[in-house]
Amino acid sequence: MSDKPETTDSAPANFIHAIIDEHLRTGRYDHVQTRFPPEPNGYLHIGHAKAICLNFSTAQKYGGKCNLRFDDTNPLKEEQEYIDAIMEDVRWLGFQWDALCYASDYFEQLYEWAVQLIKAGLAYVDQLSAEEIREYRGTLTEPGRESPYRNRSVEENLALFERMRNGEFAEGECVLRAKIDMASPNLNMRDPVMYRIIHAPHPRTGDAWCIYPMYDWAHGQSDSIEGVTHSLCTLEFEAHRPLYNWFIEKLGIFAPTQIEFARLNLTYTVMSKRKLRRLVEEGYVRGWDDPRMPTLSGLRRRGYTPEAIREFCDRIGVSKSNSVVDIQMLEHVLRQDLNKRVERRMAVLDPLRVVITNYPEGQTEYMTAINNPEDEGAGTRQVPFSRVLYIEREDFMEDPPKKFYRLAPGREVRLRYAYFITCTDVVKDADGNIVELHCTYDPATRGGDAPDGRRVKATLHWVSAAHAVEAEVRLYDHLFGAPNPNDVPEGQDFTDLLNPNSLQVLTGCKLEPALAEAHPGERYQFERKGYFVVDPDTREGHLVFNRTVTLRDSWAKLQKKMGRGK
Repeated sequence: MSDKPETTDSAPANFIHAIIDEHLRTGRYDHVQTRFPPEPNGYLHIGHAKAICLNFSTAQKYGGKCNLRFDDTNPLKEEQEYIDAIMEDVRWLGFQWDALCYASDYFEQLYEWAVQLIKAGLAYVDQLSAEEIREYRGTLTEPGRESPYRNRSVEENLALFERMRNGEFAEGECVLRAKIDMASPNLNMRDPVMYRIIHAPHPRTGDAWCIYPMYDWAHGQSDSIEGVTHSLCTLEFEAHRPLYNWFIEKLGIFAPTQIEFARLNLTYTVMSKRKLRRLVEEGYVRGWDDPRMPTLSGLRRRGYTPEAIREFCDRIGVSKSNSVVDIQMLEHVLRQDLNKRVERRMAVLDPLRVVITNYPEGQTEYMTAINNPEDEGAGTRQVPFSRVLYIEREDFMEDPPKKFYRLAPGREVRLRYAYFITCTDVVKDADGNIVELHCTYDPATRGGDAPDGRRVKATLHWVSAAHAVEAEVRLYDHLFGAPNPNDVPEGQDFTDLLNPNSLQVLTGCKLEPALAEAHPGERYQFERKGYFVVDPDTREGHLVFNRTVTLRDSWAKLQKKMGRGK
């Protein structure tokens, strides 16, 4: 895999659709049927979103159908929690399956087909241990050796396989293997295991089975049963395609076409379910839906929109070459989407108290604020203004350097939608910390412009102290500090690359009163600060916001520099 992030901002051609076009033109198929087949042993992540979008949108493009099929062939790892979460994620992305299927629906048919292969002399029961099977398998440079049990009679294999099904053997005591070619240069063709013994109840079939099909045996046959025309898989299954086709050919059943595409890899992100599970189970994150996680539930909680994720998947397209996509591209697409759809609000995250000394005590005015300059239909709102305000602490410097244009002693700035103010005094506590500013305002500048035409170089957001709503704000950053956390230096674990500053929790933030009734899942742009979403931890009297993404768009700047910006 290349470590160089992709920098394209336009969707490449879809080679999969070109193959389908040819199949339809030549009559190989007269319709299109796809499927999305996750194993329910964890939560879906943004890499799965690429596969979901590809399978469902391909079916839509050709007026076909797409099934959601759970590959529930390992009862030790699969849970209903994951099944429910996967269905929620697919729906959230905006797709609806035509049929909801489970590999376990086909256990009896798969068993009968296994018997068919045994009768044809193409499968046998092997009693080598798992370690011995690996040893006999050989290597990429050395052929494998045949198992001493490979040439049992059909009758003996049928009897042993039936005994396996009846639970007469312990786990690991025997397996069913396909009889193909132990000298094949493709290791997947060296008598692959079709069934193993697992004495554990299955979530859907209970104790009906104690033998369970391996992925390579269940997958292609499930595709065939469902009439899948195009089985779209990630690139690591390319070496499995000869086996996929061999099983279907020997059974003489409907033949789908397997097509492989490159999986999605993002900078500052891991996609391995094993690694994501470790992050959850070892407490590095707060759960599968932690907003720092690349899971769809985590992205949803962080404030991502399904529209942005679908647009991102469209832009990166599909290819046959593995690469790493810069996460800045995903954030750029998200900003573009949020900029169009979310309303603006003012929020002060690190408040500094400001007293306007010449403003009448007890007076409140209401300033007209634009909800979204990108959407005229969003209208306006009234924001209260009073004598005591909060501004961001970083918007004031007592001894400012050059090019700092915000508030400073003797300097005039604009308050968004309100007045020009000038700092006249700085109040400090006993330790010398600034605790309050005294300012004057110019009544003639209401609305933010001076009638005499004088200009200021900075506009600050603010919140009226008397009307402010208090909130907790969680600032999220990349979970990993290294661009490629999958490339771990020798002697280190991938968790050593975690970003210690991936979460900063701010309390006592001051928000404008229009946010008092904000509900979980609602998104806003906090002016000058970024895009935020209301977190599910919100309860009456305690607002919690998550930062979705900052306003700074490094990707857009990069594209403009390269002459690719829109």
